[in-house]
Amino acid sequence: MAKSNSKPAWLIDGISILVVAVVAVLLAMPNKFDFGTWTENLPHVIGSVNTLAALSLVAGYFFIRMKRIEVHRVFMGTAFGLGIVFLVCYVLYHLTNPPSKIGADGAVKVIYLLILASHVLLSIIVLPLVLRAMFFAVTGQITRHRKIARFAFPIWLYVTVSGVTVYLFVHQFFPQP
Repeated sequence: MAKSNSKPAWLIDGISILVVAVVAVLLAMPNKFDFGTWTENLPHVIGSVNTLAALSLVAGYFFIRMKRIEVHRVFMGTAFGLGIVFLVCYVLYHLTNPPSKIGADGAVKVIYLLILASHVLLSIIVLPLVLRAMFFAVTGQITRHRKIARFAFPIWLYVTVSGVTVYLFVHQFFPQP
């Protein structure tokens, strides 16, 4: 990477590592904070935010294919903003509640665990890609933006859709009794 981009690259990598570390610590915390029972409803907010983010991503892709760059920017910026809202809600939920578990066994649980594993792995991979794509877009490095967005977009879309799927499995279709 060029010297002029080394500081943003380190910052992007640092943010990505910090987010993963914070989430890992939150999930491993045996004792949670008590902010009230309202935090138990955050998974519904998270599922809704992920749904809106997925729709924003699809719309952004649609508009860039139509060469409607300004509309593309609005939808991708919206998806990015929703990603931030998701992260805040996710951190708050796991700061105050134990991890959610599926109330199913057998093939359903295996399918769920496969989706969850791919979702978690790809969410770790996509964060620095999305941050770089956004950085390149905002700084006018459009060639670099396009190059990384080709990889970031499908992974980001998968992570948002699989996040909604995980939510549906755990909180709608197969909640724990």
